[in-house]
Amino acid sequence: MSAVLIAGCGYVGGVLAVELLRLGHDVAALRRGDGELPVGVQAIRADLCDVSSLAGLPSFDTVFYLASPDAGTSGAYRRCYLEGTRNLIDALPGTPRFFLVTSTAVYGQNDGEWVDEDSPADPTDYRGLTMLQAEEDVCSFLPATIVRFGGIYGPGRTRLIQLVERGDARCSEPVRYTNRIHRDDCAGMLAFLQALPAPDPLYLGVDDSPVSDCDLNSWLAERLGVSPPTPVRNKTGSNKRIRNARIRSAGYDFRYPTYREGYGPLL
Repeated sequence: MSAVLIAGCGYVGGVLAVELLRLGHDVAALRRGDGELPVGVQAIRADLCDVSSLAGLPSFDTVFYLASPDAGTSGAYRRCYLEGTRNLIDALPGTPRFFLVTSTAVYGQNDGEWVDEDSPADPTDYRGLTMLQAEEDVCSFLPATIVRFGGIYGPGRTRLIQLVERGDARCSEPVRYTNRIHRDDCAGMLAFLQALPAPDPLYLGVDDSPVSDCDLNSWLAERLGVSPPTPVRNKTGSNKRIRNARIRSAGYDFRYPTYREGYGPLL
């Protein structure tokens, strides 16, 4: 099989590493800390923003860039997505296949429109602008595939459930759509793309079911046995419906095709 590097082996990367090991790949994980890694994963301790720490990296066939900002500031986003990607690409021998994970925040559509890979990316804040610039940078240096994930949820990420339990979840008026993907489908989708001989340059990673915050929170409330969320007037925040037709047509089969299958076990 092949040698794979996961840069930023955290919430999604750890599950991806296990999947790639199962498929027979040699897997290394690059990260700053000494946290526990899955058995069989080679640890590379380095800081993507410290060029000297990246010296001497071995050759890899495939690189997944899953690093995330350590804060919500514009500076942290630039360090992660611009400095980090450039430093890693400069340090890598050869020209490995490169998968850059970003976010659907690069889309500024806000009236419930349907969005797919052919829709224009016109971000409205520094997060989307920085990630879009990083995508353009990476693709100018390496044969890269960009994967834009929606909101990632799964084991350990239960904030929404807790909000519903406390009665603090919202039911927006007018309707506001949200787009999600389970952690295990993030990892599964990336492993699937790694196995394709010639993946497309861009994929959107969301499940089959864009859902309004009202419908999702009401569904959770019913199963938790608590009062439904109170309607509130809300004219801010993301509001688009994202299609996953491209990854579906490539042959990926979602483990959690909608929020119902994904949140059910978490409850």
